[in-house]
Amino acid sequence: MSVTTRPRSSLGRVLEDLGTTLLELVCGNAESQKQIETVIIHDSLDEAIPSHGALVLGVGMRETEEIVELLTTLATQDAAGLVLRAPVSADPAIIRASEESGVPVLALTRGASWAQLTSMLRSLIAEGDVGESGLGGMPAGDLFSLANAISTLLNAPVTIEDRNSRVVAFSGKQDEADPARVETILGRQVPERYMRQLEQRGVFRELYRSTDPIEVAPVDVDAQVASYPRVALAVRAGDEILGSIWVAVREPMPKDRIGALKDAAKLVALHMLRIRAGADVERRLRADLLATVLEGGSGAADAASQLRLTDHRCVVLALAAADSEEDEEGGAAHARLLAARQRIADALSMHLGAVYPRSAAALIGNIVYGVVSVRPDQPDADRRTARVAKEFLARIGGDRRLLLGIGTIADDHAALPASRVSADRALRVLRLGQSHAQVVIFDDVQVEALLVELGDLAAARGDRPSGPVARLLEYDRARNAQLVETLRAWLDAFGDVAAASALVYTHPNTFRYRLRRLSAIGEIDLNDPEARFAAMIQLRLLTYGERSP
Repeated sequence: MSVTTRPRSSLGRVLEDLGTTLLELVCGNAESQKQIETVIIHDSLDEAIPSHGALVLGVGMRETEEIVELLTTLATQDAAGLVLRAPVSADPAIIRASEESGVPVLALTRGASWAQLTSMLRSLIAEGDVGESGLGGMPAGDLFSLANAISTLLNAPVTIEDRNSRVVAFSGKQDEADPARVETILGRQVPERYMRQLEQRGVFRELYRSTDPIEVAPVDVDAQVASYPRVALAVRAGDEILGSIWVAVREPMPKDRIGALKDAAKLVALHMLRIRAGADVERRLRADLLATVLEGGSGAADAASQLRLTDHRCVVLALAAADSEEDEEGGAAHARLLAARQRIADALSMHLGAVYPRSAAALIGNIVYGVVSVRPDQPDADRRTARVAKEFLARIGGDRRLLLGIGTIADDHAALPASRVSADRALRVLRLGQSHAQVVIFDDVQVEALLVELGDLAAARGDRPSGPVARLLEYDRARNAQLVETLRAWLDAFGDVAAASALVYTHPNTFRYRLRRLSAIGEIDLNDPEARFAAMIQLRLLTYGERSP
């Protein structure tokens, strides 16, 4: 048995947040206010441990006798509930044991993993101390109301920021602050030039080490415009930094207001935990469901139903950066990179949802995947999807580092894995630089994708250029010649000497001389279509190999 201990949350709260989507009540009291203090994975081969206030996950349990016996044991330990894998038989013995023990029985939806459920329960239980109706007299998660309340207490404009210096809420009176604050509010992000100044001064290092507010000198802005100092305080949940509060001040803050700021930070932490827990639960559930749909298998139908993607033609989108974005700078850089990818996934989800009533998007691995349902009477659905994708990339700044591949149209959810594969193939063509576009449809780059994969196969087998191309490569290496370049230009120009010579900035007569030389040295008959095709394939694979990561 393994145990995860977290702050308490009621079973009713868990059922309300995860019910029908992830958990279904089989029998027992759904309105129970019994508190969940821990999550236990039951192992019949392991020694039993105390289950007081535990939500017990009965992994692999199917036999009625075994379930009834466990319910009887859990009753003596005041467990909060038992979760089994759906479908769960509504056996009278199980129902009677649940009623007598007072331990509700729940079913985990098919297609969802136990790891997924455990992760979400951790998030929900972690926010168990956060009230549903409100925190500190305010609606749970309403950071803007809280920012205004803090601003009133301190008589100064306030912003609440996350770990990435993104503004998540701000108070009124921002017109009383300086241009740096106004620019931050408008962009919902601390501008990069100000971030660099703060990092160079070591402000963030001091902020995250201190449990007290710190004073921050004004950033360097236009000398003609006043800039005010700040008082900043990290927002913590235990040892974890959730974000920070920034107060624009014109004079040193009195001790009583410093105390008020420290008290307010505790309340901000609870609100931020509430927001994060809810967002994380929904985001992880959506990602897991989408991954299940795109991978196919026994749980794909149920997952597609929960995402409302059944009985519709759909198409898959795959979005990633042009480069590999590998993290080489440590954990902080990796966290920023992951947060940036997640922001793109959230933005894509919102954009697709505004255009397609039935759609889903999530970050899976290092790639943001989207699925949209398309009308059956729309023959160019993939073209319309491409236009929507281009609009999205333009709206987020037209960053040329972001590339998007669009897969084939799937007639039903069972064909979505194939659409995902084709979207991945289209994306890879873009990332290898085989197309100058930012968005491509797989059908438009199918040949390029085949050549990329042929290059992979050749590399895996250790194949090297052979025949005429191998001889020309050896000659060029030995004599620093350009015969391979000449052959490639001639083939690309379909044998037009004038056009080919212009491609390599060579006089036509010189080009013709090189053609005769490469024919003799490479022992290739340029009049033979099979010889030309073989040379063209090898040269293409050489080009793809040079660009492969």
